Amino acid sequence: MCGIVALFSNDEQISESSLKLGMDSLKHRGPDGKGLWISPDRRVALGHTRLSIIDINHGEQPIANRDQTLHIIVNGEFYDFERIQGDLRRWGYKLKTNSDSEIALHLYNEFGTQCLHHLRGEFAFVLWDERNELLFAARDRFGIKPLYYSYYQNTLYIASEIKALLAAGVLTAWDHEAFWQTECGILAPDRTLFTNIYQIPPGHFLIASRSGIKLQCYWDFDYPVINDSSSQKTPSDYIQQLRHTLDEAVKLRLRADVPVGCYLSGGLDSSTVLGIAAKHSAKPLQAFTLAFDHEAYDEESLARETAAYTGANLHIIPITQSDLAEHFSDSIWHCERLCINANTTAKYLLSQSTSDAGYKVVLTGEGSDEIFGGYVHFCQDMLLQNQQDQDEETVKKLLEYLKQKNQVSVSLSLAEENSNKLGNTVQRLLGFVPSWIQAFADGYLRSVPLYSPEFIAKFDQKDVYRIFFNQIDVQGQLAKREPVHQSFYLWSKTMLPNYLLRMLGDGVEMAHSIEGRLPFLDHKVVELVRNIPVSMKIRGLTEKYVLREAAKPLITETIYKRQKHQFLTPPSTFKPNEPLQELVQDTLRSSEMSDIPFYNHTAIIDLLDQLPNMDEKQRSSVDIALMKMLSAYFLQQRFELV
Repeated sequence: MCGIVALFSNDEQISESSLKLGMDSLKHRGPDGKGLWISPDRRVALGHTRLSIIDINHGEQPIANRDQTLHIIVNGEFYDFERIQGDLRRWGYKLKTNSDSEIALHLYNEFGTQCLHHLRGEFAFVLWDERNELLFAARDRFGIKPLYYSYYQNTLYIASEIKALLAAGVLTAWDHEAFWQTECGILAPDRTLFTNIYQIPPGHFLIASRSGIKLQCYWDFDYPVINDSSSQKTPSDYIQQLRHTLDEAVKLRLRADVPVGCYLSGGLDSSTVLGIAAKHSAKPLQAFTLAFDHEAYDEESLARETAAYTGANLHIIPITQSDLAEHFSDSIWHCERLCINANTTAKYLLSQSTSDAGYKVVLTGEGSDEIFGGYVHFCQDMLLQNQQDQDEETVKKLLEYLKQKNQVSVSLSLAEENSNKLGNTVQRLLGFVPSWIQAFADGYLRSVPLYSPEFIAKFDQKDVYRIFFNQIDVQGQLAKREPVHQSFYLWSKTMLPNYLLRMLGDGVEMAHSIEGRLPFLDHKVVELVRNIPVSMKIRGLTEKYVLREAAKPLITETIYKRQKHQFLTPPSTFKPNEPLQELVQDTLRSSEMSDIPFYNHTAIIDLLDQLPNMDEKQRSSVDIALMKMLSAYFLQQRFELV
């Protein structure tokens, strides 16, 4: 993993100092070296900060082809690259390095933008094609690696993080509409919280030339239509095929010229990854896990059981409210978004400890919940939309049981009965409202008293769902699909890349020069799983059924039987006299908080005054709003937003 910065101007010559300032802001992503290239006419500039993992001694970037007509900078990893290197040599290419990054350069020379279909991994890259005078920038299929861009003063800026665009000279401010979308839980896949700064969406590439800028989709989920029997297999076949494909994905991600560790929780996903990785490792693996001082949120004992079962050496990182308070601002600065729980800061500290232990690469379990239906709201969708002849009373009892079993995340994930009508647009388009969309709408309405009248008035007549769905291929990707698959798809277009992969993945990992590798989001795994019947993903109230069966030989009985528990830190509101809640109180009551253009400061202070009279459930729900407001404060302060 690395940091990349690119500038492309049609007219003005590019300033080398602007490029270097952008690169300097990404030194945490690439502490092992940096390189740059500027075209002879100074209209194109590429900068790279390197985290050396493959071909440590000879993998410097930018990389050029032999006649200097192609130049590339890459952030991420391409797997199975040795096989492709062999193909390239047979085709007559003489490779300059042994790094995985170089393969994209020559594949582009062979196939143009279609080279993306030959690449397997987590990546973002920018390539300059001198012959055709075009800039080609691409992002991996799921948005594991970030890639931002801005067209400012006749120059296109592209970078791994927003802060690099700002350092290079882009001016920005709060994007009020994107903030509103975020508060509603449905930020469009190309937006950020910053005006005139956009993302290349997952599974897309960008082409820039003198004639303009164009975005193009190159991959999508393509869930099967209902009753499509073209790929139906027996349950046993699905389980065996999944076991084989996931094993290959993990094995490929163990390839590195530095040691590879594992992040471990008490859940099925990370336990499965560790179990597979241990099979392929001659030495005990190093596993890293967090510990909290609240029983409902702590998974240390489960992690210890899994580590012992797999023979891994376990590193426990205890997290206190003091730790979270001390590092909250830095974690938000690195992630460049609002958070809903201090789990972002906890993952930031996990990565810091992993880096301190000498590790640059970790395997993680992210992405499993999105493809197998691990979240409780997907179970709710299954009960409500795929009732399979169950009577209404049975469904009602199962929904109540689901609610009781998920008290930690109920205020965040489950839609309420007799919910509001904000989702009318969604209902008309899909015929139902996914539970997670409804849950976020419920949360937004609960927060309305905290917003300023001016902010509410600005968006009172707008439809947040229409804005989002205008960028979704409803007929091509949602129509005639299982409702639960539609819910998966939509979640993967906004919450997966915008929050889970950015806030709990790349942002907090690369803050400490840690490369996270995600076997569950190997596209070959996803393309297999998308065709597995939804009844094998969620069976009754058992989520991720097919994964449990595939992983059973590799995990403990405890993990096999354990229900999904969402990764959250104990809410700050549970401990009012400890540092994190003190930070919340001091910050949100401060006069500077009134400068943030979205909130009603008087209402915030009233809410803080009411906390002592709330029960634990109410405090847990309120903590979500407090974390968002606290992170908004630090975004405004650290990025000098107006």
